[in-house]
Amino acid sequence: MIPEKLIEVLQHEGVVAIATLDSHGAIHMANTWNSYLHITDEGHLTGPVGGMRTTEANLHHSNKVVITLGSREVQGFHSKGTGFLIHAKMEMEAEGEDYEALKKRFPWARALFRIIPDSIVQTL
Repeated sequence: MIPEKLIEVLQHEGVVAIATLDSHGAIHMANTWNSYLHITDEGHLTGPVGGMRTTEANLHHSNKVVITLGSREVQGFHSKGTGFLIHAKMEMEAEGEDYEALKKRFPWARALFRIIPDSIVQTL
């Protein structure tokens, strides 16, 4: 279930950071934008893949990711500005109905990423 506050955050621009691990345990970070994310009926987050070659390679080793995102424009616990920490599984797709719909919005996308949250925690 995607929290309402996270839905509100996604209505404002901000950076999304996606952390993966390579086969040696080294962390790799990739970024995208809040405005690129879409929430599916299943409660997954999807978005376009332009580059993300290292992220894709790391997903073959482990599909577990850690994601942070936020917005300075949304009220947090104590003041304006909030963020989220998401532990999830991630996969990439280059075919199918969701990918075809994404390509209409992002013609440059070579694939779609799908984030399947295990936990979502508001951090601010």
